[in-house]
Amino acid sequence: MAAGGDHGSPDSYRSPLASRYASPEMCFVFSDRYKFRTWRQLWLWLAEAEQTLGLPITDEQIQEMKSNLENIDFKMAAEEEKRLRHDVMAHVHTFGHCCPKAAGIIHLGATSCYVGDNTACTADHSWETLLSLDSGSLHGSPELEACPR
Repeated sequence: MAAGGDHGSPDSYRSPLASRYASPEMCFVFSDRYKFRTWRQLWLWLAEAEQTLGLPITDEQIQEMKSNLENIDFKMAAEEEKRLRHDVMAHVHTFGHCCPKAAGIIHLGATSCYVGDNTACTADHSWETLLSLDSGSLHGSPELEACPR
């Protein structure tokens, strides 16, 4: 792979500067695949934390999310974003499509900033660390308030 990687791929960041100066590894870190896979990991950690806190989230829902972290349909996500005009919700719907049992708990109680801001964190942080960095994510949103107790 040339410096900067394949600019037509979701596995590589696309920029004239990246094609000139960035390594393939750095382009991957800023790629769509890395970004949206990280969002899915964050949603998994959020669901695990919420389950620990007593929300009605099943082990089956958690497992379904774990099994589909890499199963990203970029075409569907683009279509959803065009329809919804919202990148985060497009990926919530796309993830929910491959996780029908978990669809209702993906992004539960979070704001778009939860994934946007925390994507910059390294992927090896635990959910406890991420929630302490973004404690506002578990605010009293309508989604969280509507959750049966």
